[in-house]
Amino acid sequence: MHVISLAGSPRQPSRSSVLLRRSEQWLQQRGVTITAYNLHDFDADDLLYANFNSPQIKALAAELARADGLLIATPVYKAAYSGALKTLLDLLPERALDHKVVLPLATGGSIAHMLAVDYALKPVLAALKAQEVLHGVFADDSQIEMKAQPQPTLVPALALRLEEALESFYQALDRRTPVRTSQLQHIA
Repeated sequence: MHVISLAGSPRQPSRSSVLLRRSEQWLQQRGVTITAYNLHDFDADDLLYANFNSPQIKALAAELARADGLLIATPVYKAAYSGALKTLLDLLPERALDHKVVLPLATGGSIAHMLAVDYALKPVLAALKAQEVLHGVFADDSQIEMKAQPQPTLVPALALRLEEALESFYQALDRRTPVRTSQLQHIA
């Protein structure tokens, strides 16, 4: 199995990237290959000026075409996911998530932002033709201690919810509709 991870926070490190790194580790322990991306992998001018011919955007689209799933993490700002992430998603081909299972992860200042994933991010993922967008995990900032050493810690309830979501993601990856070689040639 091959999964793309996409960190949608303009800040590094960030709480949403903590969730993403934990998820990557969990999946790697189960033999899943991870290809990790973050917003800093893309030229800011390409994002700002909607350069659909950006080599980095094309590389991401090609990796997505070969992948089984997508882990996507974002902070919630002003009741929506990161604007830079939206710009990146807008530059992907219309069917970029065709035959993919997607697990969204989000963080925000309070639980008041919890529904931003359902009402803002999931519709965009569906528009990119994801086969299955799972429920996902939302964490408020108080659930991730960034100053903990050697690495940030999650409160036990969040760690449990993340593990349950990852188990569902792993099972969904296993049962997803495989992409036929002819479909990959059409995408490329």
